[in-house]
Amino acid sequence: MCGRNGEILLNRTVLFAITLVIATFPAAAQTPPPAQPQAGQADDSSSTAAAAQKIIHQLVAGEFSKIEAMYDDRMSAALPPGKLAESWPSLIQQVGQFQSITDTQTIRVQGLEVVKLECKFANATLDATVAFDPDGRIAGLGFRPHQDNEAPWSAPAYAKPGSFTELPLTLVNGPFELPGTLTIPKGDGPFPAVVLVAGSGPHDQDETIGPNKGFKDLAFGLASKGVAVFRYTKRTEKYGDKSTDDPTKLTVDDEVISDARAAIALVAKQPKINPKQVFLLGHSLGAYLAPRIAAGDSQIAGIAILGANTQPIEQVIVEQIHYLAGKSGAPADQSAKQIADVEAAAKQIESPDLKPNDPVSLLGSTTHGAYWLDLRGYDPVKTASLLKIPILILQGGRDYQVTNANFEEWNKWLAKRKNVTLKVFPDLNHLFMAGQGVSTPAEYGNPNHVSEDVINTVAMWVLPGESPGRLIQKP
Repeated sequence: MCGRNGEILLNRTVLFAITLVIATFPAAAQTPPPAQPQAGQADDSSSTAAAAQKIIHQLVAGEFSKIEAMYDDRMSAALPPGKLAESWPSLIQQVGQFQSITDTQTIRVQGLEVVKLECKFANATLDATVAFDPDGRIAGLGFRPHQDNEAPWSAPAYAKPGSFTELPLTLVNGPFELPGTLTIPKGDGPFPAVVLVAGSGPHDQDETIGPNKGFKDLAFGLASKGVAVFRYTKRTEKYGDKSTDDPTKLTVDDEVISDARAAIALVAKQPKINPKQVFLLGHSLGAYLAPRIAAGDSQIAGIAILGANTQPIEQVIVEQIHYLAGKSGAPADQSAKQIADVEAAAKQIESPDLKPNDPVSLLGSTTHGAYWLDLRGYDPVKTASLLKIPILILQGGRDYQVTNANFEEWNKWLAKRKNVTLKVFPDLNHLFMAGQGVSTPAEYGNPNHVSEDVINTVAMWVLPGESPGRLIQKP
């Protein structure tokens, strides 16, 4: 499971390790709009840019208290003293030692001065973002896989843009309004439809991770084959702390489930959509929760599960940190401390003494017991086994975030059921994009597309003639 742009986000959501964001900041500052970069050099002529560069070097030097002293009130509440020191080793473990700042650009976003710094690490290039309020205090701080503004996303070769149209469609669920897009084949219909549910952390509607847009690939690919697709901005991306009345009480119902069910109902009402053939496709956290979403929504015609864990989330996080240890060049003592911290957090999450308001420190983020208690006892395999609707379970063979051991559990308990289809794609990673060798976080920063084999598999599962939800293999 992954956060937006491949990051771990320090908010009240469940986090999976890809590339670390070490602070939270207002949504307006999270993704600066494109600006003309000052190629090849840091912008020393700008006092704001120079201040941002200084913060990066203080991070590298371990001068965390100096940075924390500059936080505004929101940052101080989100990241109490010590959290920054806890988070930084996670980034180094994943991308290697810091080397240099290679580019800087500064823009103003809703009263904030936002500085984007292209930072070269031993194993990856990341974009650091530092936001300053009008008083010069730090309003945001984070790292994401580098994305070249001059190399925008392009449609995959399998997409046929002339065969479909994209219509803006806002998902309204109570007080929340989430921008979305309905990608619909040209023609009279009615068409079957797939609602996409993203992974953990805030996500835009494309599930953008570095230069990649997996959900946009799925929408273009499936629509080219006659399947309508709805994708929408995740609530935690647009509303952040305001995703629920009390951030300490945030649960997966607030983060994922309620909006997914509302999306199903919305799509079923759209012109040219067959209301009896609205499927749900979940990725990562969305896949893990797909059986639970469907168990409470009789309108869902079937669920496609891409990269879903069967283990409790905290156990998967521990596995990921063990996997990443030693692969980035981080000092052994830092890796050992991070492993110990994550294992302690997992023990707290699983403790019978956990209370809803208890803070849980995990990978530098503070979540609360309410989130974990809501997931306690949830068994996605058992929940799926009680469903009568068609289920498609797909796994990337090179996925280190949700390993093949999880897929083996799905296969062990569900393979003999007539309503279940399972398939492994040996060369694909957690994003269902092709690669070679050992999968690492740096791989997500390479421009790529969801495999055409995945598009074809999902399309055949949805569109096998008169019996949707039955995957018919071509000769």
